[in-house]
Amino acid sequence: MQSMTSDPPHYETQAVQTGIPRGLGQTVGIPIHAAAGFQFETLEQAQSEFQQNTGLSYARLQNPTVRALEERLSTLEGGAATVALASGQAATLTAMLSVCRAGDHVVSSSSLFGGTAGLLNNILPLMGIGATLVPNTPEAVRGAMQDNTRLVWAEIIGNPAGDVPDLRGLADVAHAGGALLAIDSTWAGVGFLCRPLEHGADIVTHSLTKWAGGHGSVMGGSVTVGTAHDLSRNPIYTEGAEQSILNLRGEQALAWRQRWFGAHQLGMTLAPHSAFLLAQGLETLSLRLTRQSETALSLAGWLETHPRVGKVGYPGLSSSPWHAQAQQYLRGGAGAVLTFEVDNPAAFLGRLQILRIVPNLGDSRTLVVHPWTTTHGRLPEPTRLAAGVTSRTIRMSVGLEAVADLQADIEQALG
Repeated sequence: MQSMTSDPPHYETQAVQTGIPRGLGQTVGIPIHAAAGFQFETLEQAQSEFQQNTGLSYARLQNPTVRALEERLSTLEGGAATVALASGQAATLTAMLSVCRAGDHVVSSSSLFGGTAGLLNNILPLMGIGATLVPNTPEAVRGAMQDNTRLVWAEIIGNPAGDVPDLRGLADVAHAGGALLAIDSTWAGVGFLCRPLEHGADIVTHSLTKWAGGHGSVMGGSVTVGTAHDLSRNPIYTEGAEQSILNLRGEQALAWRQRWFGAHQLGMTLAPHSAFLLAQGLETLSLRLTRQSETALSLAGWLETHPRVGKVGYPGLSSSPWHAQAQQYLRGGAGAVLTFEVDNPAAFLGRLQILRIVPNLGDSRTLVVHPWTTTHGRLPEPTRLAAGVTSRTIRMSVGLEAVADLQADIEQALG
C-alpha cells in the first residue's frame, strides 16, 4: 500500500488496507479463492513456476486468499516475507526446521507454551536435534550455546509466566554464535504491542488462532522473516557451493525454505476460508487488544491486593520483575493475559458464571485455565515450574466484557 506522505501509515490503517487492490470491479475486502490448482497456458510457464515457486500452481504451496493474508502479516510485523500455515504449532515446527537438521542444537527460554516445550523435548530429538532450555536471560542463553547451535528461541510474552525477554540481548548472543533468534510473538498481537524484528530478531512466529482470529473460531499460524539475518554460518544454506540455497535464493533463502518445508513438503497448509477469517480478525486486532490490555491491567492491580489471591503475574504491574523490559519492548499495553494463584483451583473454576474454562487465548470472551493439569500437564514437574506454573496457578486471557462484571464473577468464585 502506497502512502501519500513520507511516513508509513499507522498500524490501524495498514490492518484494514493491506492486501486489497484498487480498481474497477475490485472487492473492498479479501475474497475467498476455493481452488486446488491454477492454470498455465504453456509448458514453459509451468516449468518456470515449478522451478521458481513465485506464482500460483498448486494450493498446497500458495493461494490468492492466503497470499493476501501473508502480505498483511508481513506489513504489520515490518517483515519481508511470511508463510501462513494451518496452526501455531505448524509455524513453530516450520521455523525450527528451517534452520536446523540432525546434529544441530537449539537454545530456548524455559518459559514456554507447553506445545513448544513438547516439540523441543520430545519431537526434535527424534530428528537428531538437541535442545537446551534455560532461564529467560541473555546470560543463561550464552552459557548454553554450542558450536552447533543454530537457533535461539523465546516468547514475548512468556506463556504463562508473563516474562518479557531482553530481545536485543538475546539477538546479540545468538548472532555472536552464528545462530538466528526466533521469537514467538503471539501474545504481542501481530506487531501491535511489539515488532521483534526491529529489536534484532530474525524470525517471528504467531499462533494466529489467538488475537489475529480474535473470536475463537479459526486456527492458523505464521512465520515472518526480515532481511537482516546472516545464514553464512549455517551449512544447510551454504553447502553445495554454487548450488547452495544461499547462492541460488539470496536474501529470499530463509523465506523460501520455510515455505518449501512447512507448505510444500509437510503440507501444513492454511485453508482459504481460514485465511479470510484471520485477515478480517486483523482488522480489529488493535481495538480489541488495546481494550483487553487495559482490562488486564485493571484486574491485575485489583487481584494483587485481594486477600484470597496469591501471586499475580502481569508485566504491566510495577511490581513485576519484567516491568522495565515490558516498558522497553512493549508499546500500547502489556498484553491481555495474566496469572494468579488461588488456594483451591477446582472450587474456583467450578463457581465461575461469566469466565469460561477454555484452553485458548485471544478470544473476545474471557477464558481461564489451570495450566498445571491442562496446557502444561504432560510436562515433567521441573519443566512446569520453570515455565512459571504451579499447582495453584490460574491463567486468564482477558476478553471484551465489562471490567465490573469480570471482577464480580471472580469475587464470587473466590468464595
